[in-house]
Amino acid sequence: MFLYSNTRPRPASNVMKVIVDGLAAEYIDEGKGPAVLFLHGWKDELHTFDDIVSRLSSAFRIIRVDLPGFGESEKPAFPWTLDDYVLFVKDFMSKLDIKPEILVGHSLGGRILIKGASAKALSARKIVLIASAGIAKRRTIRNKVLTALAKAAKVLTILPPMRFWRAELRRKLYEKIGSDYFAAGELRDTFLNVIREDLQSAASCITIPTLLIWGSADKTTPLSDGERLSKIIKNSTLKVIPGAGHFVHRERPAEVAEMIRRFI
Repeated sequence: MFLYSNTRPRPASNVMKVIVDGLAAEYIDEGKGPAVLFLHGWKDELHTFDDIVSRLSSAFRIIRVDLPGFGESEKPAFPWTLDDYVLFVKDFMSKLDIKPEILVGHSLGGRILIKGASAKALSARKIVLIASAGIAKRRTIRNKVLTALAKAAKVLTILPPMRFWRAELRRKLYEKIGSDYFAAGELRDTFLNVIREDLQSAASCITIPTLLIWGSADKTTPLSDGERLSKIIKNSTLKVIPGAGHFVHRERPAEVAEMIRRFI
């Protein structure tokens, strides 16, 4: 998982709203041709794909949506699970009468696609996973110790003299663990619900042709995750972009767009 702050201006001309599962969701539907649905990652939003869309919209109809809790879409009233996000995407497509030929997901978006495709809740002719999340991280002894320390710090800092330092101390401990939990804010419980689920078994059920795109320098979902998913997903191909990180679609949009175009 990852955190991302998008500072791009949000164009008003082609942005639309729709009510799905009782939540107002913002989306963009543009271009003509085979329908392609893009799903963004955690703490990201639909404009993360701007540079790719500009290269593909002349040949494809591209739909992007801010997932609930991100961008300009409403936050869920209670902690969601991965299944809730799968249901939202399914209902979003049904509400707009969209039957995409291609499903594209980055990080969390890829996690949603793996779960949805394996359960046959989301279907398409092909799937593209960009730096997809889904492989649960092993709890090392180091992380177990740091997690225990974080919990202990929570108790100790209840005392008035330590209360002032509580937030900063826990933030530093969670940074050491490598978790985005602290920064997830109101979505912390949703964050835990989502990352706890290991999708290796689900990935093994996918038979749809799948393209995996990874940056060799990805530290959030390392290349080893992509290699593992490539072995698990039967009809899949892994493409690696040297030197690119987790936001490979932002760092090298021309290469990623061309890979998607060729795959489609």
